Amino acid sequence: MNRAPLALALLARLAFLAFLAFLVPGGAAAQAIPQPHVALAHANVVDVTTGHIQRDVTLVLRDGRIVSVGPGPAPAGAEVIDLGGRYVLPGLMDAHTHLDNLAAARRALESGVTTIRSATVGSYRDVTLRELVKAGYVAGPDVLAAGVFVRAELGDGVLADPALGPLMGSRVVTPEAIRALVRVNLDHGVDVIKTAATERAGLPNTDPRVQTYDETQLRAIVEEAATRNAPVEAHAHGDEGARAAVLAGIRSIEHGTYLSDSTLRLMKERGTFLVPTYSTLFDLVEPAGDYDDPVLKIRGTHMIPRMERTIRSAHAMGVKLVTGADNGYSAQSITRVSHEVVRFTQLGLTPLEAIRAATTNAAELFRIQDRTGRIAAGLEADVIVVEENPLENVVTVQDPLLVISNGRIGLNRLRRRPTS
Repeated sequence: MNRAPLALALLARLAFLAFLAFLVPGGAAAQAIPQPHVALAHANVVDVTTGHIQRDVTLVLRDGRIVSVGPGPAPAGAEVIDLGGRYVLPGLMDAHTHLDNLAAARRALESGVTTIRSATVGSYRDVTLRELVKAGYVAGPDVLAAGVFVRAELGDGVLADPALGPLMGSRVVTPEAIRALVRVNLDHGVDVIKTAATERAGLPNTDPRVQTYDETQLRAIVEEAATRNAPVEAHAHGDEGARAAVLAGIRSIEHGTYLSDSTLRLMKERGTFLVPTYSTLFDLVEPAGDYDDPVLKIRGTHMIPRMERTIRSAHAMGVKLVTGADNGYSAQSITRVSHEVVRFTQLGLTPLEAIRAATTNAAELFRIQDRTGRIAAGLEADVIVVEENPLENVVTVQDPLLVISNGRIGLNRLRRRPTS
C-alpha cells in the first residue's frame, strides 16, 4: 500500500498545529483554554449504568479528568462550584451531526453535547475541528471525524482533496473507486467512514426507500475502512439498503425509518446500533428550521409514525439505540440531542434508557467507553449539570446549567463562590 498520502497528511497536521501555536493576532502564542481544578460541591451524581444517585457528594475535576466522586469537602486549591443539590450527568453525545464551524460547535456544547460523531462535512473541517479541540483551542465538543461522504454521486465532494480528481465525472460504484474514496478519507486521519445505502429523505426529489449501494459495494467500504480500524456508519431509511448494510458489517444504521422486524432482529443478532435521528423528522413538518418545503412536510407526516414503529420494535428487541440530531447546529436548527432523549421516553423507553442512548450506548458505539460516557474517577471530565432529577423529569436535560468538556467549562449559568 502506498503510504505517501498518509505521511503527507500527518506532516500537514503537524504543520497545522505548529501554525496554531505561534501564528495568532498580535504575534502572541495561542493559549489553550484552561482545565481548572474544580470541585462540584453538594452534587447529586447520576450513575447512568445503574440508575443509582449519589447524593450530596463532591465531584473533583483536574487536568481534564474526573479525580474523585464521594463525600467530603473540596480539596485545597480547588475552585468550588456549589451545585446546591442539582444533578450531574455525563455529557451528552450526538452520533449524527453535520457540524462544521466554530459557532455551531459552541451551540452544540451549550446544549449539553460534549462528544459528536460527524456524519460528513465538506473539506475535512471535522478533522480540523477535532484537532482544535484536542489542542485545547476550542472547549469542545470532542469530534469523531468522517470527512467526505462515500456515495455514488460525489459531486462537489471532490473539492475536499485533489486526490479525488480521478473520481470526477463518473459514479463511484465500482469496488476500486469506492475503496479509493475510502482511502483518501483514511489518509486524512478520519475516525469513521460514512456511506449511504439508500437515498435521502431531506430532498424533495429523492425517495428515501430506494437502495443506492448493494451488499458487495458496502462490504468493500467496510473492508477498506477496517485496514485502519475505522468503523462505518450507513445512511439507510429503506429496509433493503439497511439489510445489505448490516450483512456487510456496518456498525450503525442511521435513520432506519422503514426497517422490517426481520432486519431489526438481524441487527440485534450482529450487534448493529440504530441511530434513528427521530427528532429531525419533526423538522421536516414544522415551520423554519433546516427544512422548509411542502413536499418534505408531506413526506414527514407519514415518516414520523413509521419511524415510531421502528423505534418501538427496536427497543422491544433490544437493539441498542443512540441519539443523533442530524443537523449542523446552525442558527436555524431547531432540534437537539436532548430533544431526542425526551422523545425516546414518549416511545416507551424509561428516562434512564433514553439517557443511556445519549451516553453509555453512544460511547460503546464510538468505542470510547473506557474514556467517557459515565461519571467515574479516571474518565474524561465531560459532565453537565441540570436543575432536577432527570430520572423523574427527563425534560430537564434540555436546559443544562453547567457544561464541562475535557475539564474545560463551556457553559456556566450557576453562581460560583471563591475557594475557602
